[in-house]
Amino acid sequence: MLTLENLSFEVPAEKGQKEIIRDLNLTIDDHKFVVITGPNGGGKSTLARLIAGIERPTSGRIYYNGEDITEKSITERANMGISYAFQQPVRFKGIQVLDLIRLAAKKKLSAADACQYLSEVGLCARDYINREVNASLSGGELKRIEIATVLARGTRMSVFDEPEAGIDLWSFQNLIQVFERMRERTEGSILIISHQERILNIADEIVVIADGTITKQGPKDEILPGLLGTASAVDACDRLYQGGNGR
Repeated sequence: MLTLENLSFEVPAEKGQKEIIRDLNLTIDDHKFVVITGPNGGGKSTLARLIAGIERPTSGRIYYNGEDITEKSITERANMGISYAFQQPVRFKGIQVLDLIRLAAKKKLSAADACQYLSEVGLCARDYINREVNASLSGGELKRIEIATVLARGTRMSVFDEPEAGIDLWSFQNLIQVFERMRERTEGSILIISHQERILNIADEIVVIADGTITKQGPKDEILPGLLGTASAVDACDRLYQGGNGR
């Protein structure tokens, strides 16, 4: 279980400090698939970075399974079972996909075991296992390889920051299938920052953040109809919560 208590985050601005997250409270229970959405600039990605330990809150506390992790580093949190997937996955010139999956698993997996994780994310293992994690891979391929490393780590809390960013429609459709399988099989919790209706539609719970604070929260069937109309999720969110000024 992840609990955020009175969490705030500020950055320097021309006139004093700019508040990005404002006294936010949120609990994510075990075995839940939660999607955080809202207008651009509302604070969603900042919140994901605070959970991962990339940023430190100005005030408030973060608890994971009852332990205060507010001051713990991203590495310490990763060792506790929290994974974070970037909007734009990092490329590692000179490192093969097999090496990356072994690093994630923290053990010397056989090639066959590593290939199983690639198969889980819909990649033909023999075509990728010995590829370098470099510019020769597309955005969609990198996203799925990154998810394969999350699976290899076997973490209890997986955080994905706008996984749909920078990928084509075909890759996005495959990504949805991967998340659907993760939702069915995971023993932990999944937290995704996203505007996309298809991702919102497979959530257990939806949290809407605007102007650095939670404006709506609840089961998908209660929240989603209010976000969607004839427009896309992101357009609907921007229409309903116009004027958010977080990051």
